[in-house]
Amino acid sequence: MDIAQNKRRENIAEYILYLWQLEDLLRALQFSPEAIYSQLIEPRKDIAEEQRPVFLLWYLDIAGLLRREGKEEKGHLEHTLHLIADLHDLHLRLQQLPVGAHYRATFARLEPHLPQLRRIVGNPGMSDTELCFRALYAAMLYRIRGEGDKTAVHDTIEYISPVIAELADLYRKVETGEIDLYKTE
Repeated sequence: MDIAQNKRRENIAEYILYLWQLEDLLRALQFSPEAIYSQLIEPRKDIAEEQRPVFLLWYLDIAGLLRREGKEEKGHLEHTLHLIADLHDLHLRLQQLPVGAHYRATFARLEPHLPQLRRIVGNPGMSDTELCFRALYAAMLYRIRGEGDKTAVHDTIEYISPVIAELADLYRKVETGEIDLYKTE
């Protein structure tokens, strides 16, 4: 809960990836309140005793959302998919607006790799932004498990990370009013 709130405030991309990881973790724990408590709350010494029930309820709320959305076995919460859609909308605007010049240059280095990435992921209708998130998440899982072609995982992260990092930073700046997409100088 506290980690998610901080990530949401500071870096939308890390927040989305964190929630995706949490979804998989809750599935692995079979949504069991006892397992969630013993694995995710009890080991944390930074959570005060009186706050532990609040944390458990937060995890159970996410588990409940996964169930309500029919995603007990696979898939991602609509909440994160909507955030990715918002990020993609920003991506599209940055492709056109003067404020997006640096982002366009960063994205241009990734763009030639998108068709191959799309073939690997296997969903031709997916937005470029969602494709990048799915590839980053897969690379993260491969790295955690020690599986997969290490070169491919490294290449995926090397090409995609700068784009998603810059997009997330611009998203935060737009959200906080630090930059105005439509301001002309």
